[in-house]
Amino acid sequence: MSPMHTSDTRAPDALVIGGGIIGLVTAWRAAQRGLATAVVDPEPGGGAAQVAAGMLAAVTELHYGEQTLLGLNLESARRYPDFAAELSEATGHDLGYRRCGTLAVALDADDRTHLRELHALQQRSGLESEWLTGRECRRLEPMLAPGVRGGLRVDGDHQIDPRRLASALVTACERAGVVFHRAWAERLNVRGERAAGVRTADGADLAAGQVVLAAGSLSGRLAGVPAHVVPPVRPVKGQVLRLTVPRQYAPFLSRTVRAVVRGSHVYLVPRENGELVVGATSEEMGWDTTVTAGGVYELLRDAHELVPGLTELPLTETRAGLRPGSPDNAPLLGTTGLDGLLVATGHHRNGVLLTPVTGDVMAHVLTTGELPDHARPFTPRRFSAAATLTEQPA
Repeated sequence: MSPMHTSDTRAPDALVIGGGIIGLVTAWRAAQRGLATAVVDPEPGGGAAQVAAGMLAAVTELHYGEQTLLGLNLESARRYPDFAAELSEATGHDLGYRRCGTLAVALDADDRTHLRELHALQQRSGLESEWLTGRECRRLEPMLAPGVRGGLRVDGDHQIDPRRLASALVTACERAGVVFHRAWAERLNVRGERAAGVRTADGADLAAGQVVLAAGSLSGRLAGVPAHVVPPVRPVKGQVLRLTVPRQYAPFLSRTVRAVVRGSHVYLVPRENGELVVGATSEEMGWDTTVTAGGVYELLRDAHELVPGLTELPLTETRAGLRPGSPDNAPLLGTTGLDGLLVATGHHRNGVLLTPVTGDVMAHVLTTGELPDHARPFTPRRFSAAATLTEQPA
């Protein structure tokens, strides 16, 4: 489809609040469907994607009680190869998409038992994963600690570089004719029981046929949203480290490695450019994004137990970001109880993984008014008004 050209003087069909990867993919797909589309965000391409590690881990991220979410995660993972190829073709950007697989390992007997239970759950859920002995794990990844007791090899869990993904989505939106308003959205404008647009922090009133609230952990804080449709999202802090693997150490790791160390999840994601991402803490700390000495220490301590040679690598960056958590850790997608207002938020730890399916779902809703069958469990309407009010961050 040839790029559409819209002008600032015409009210867009869809106005997306939030220029993170979820807002951007929604805008890109909406524009491809022929909708005049705009995005409101002071720094498009920013947000949680700047901190995320980019694991596309539908299988190794499986948690008890989240089988419904698993279906959406798997659907998005299935779409990723074509999505990544299309986005790269449209923009000329290298997304850092790697099909290198994931190895989840256990360092002691308790971890081994937990991993065995996860393997059984994966098998009951029809997922592909292979149990390996400690020796087999070390044969795959020689840098692993000698004490590794076993592991799960999941070749279907891939990775992408979220920063490159965000940058490519900005370019794709621009080429599809999406208009960017580089300002904060300050208030939702409601006219006659319908969302009519937003007022920005610089005083501009932007009208729109439909408004999509896709502002990540900030989605519950937009003024003017009626209380009964405020999305119940909260910030969940994550601290992440980036190290550099010098050429003489390469290849340091050939795939993503993750483990539970003393009850804390740790993962190491090797990029083709020599970067090694180590994360991630999960902290209920409100809106605090401070990188703490304790957070850095815990990540390095746990990663060192997993891969002792890691402490020889240069530490090049420490960052903290906020994931948008929801009451059931699943996203909110689709229409709300206010006409003209849609939401795409609450993706928690799966925002990067769910990018392809979210874009397709939101474009479908914007053009038809209906959620596809596979997305219906994730309607924002699943939360009652009472739950919405009580789950709001302070």
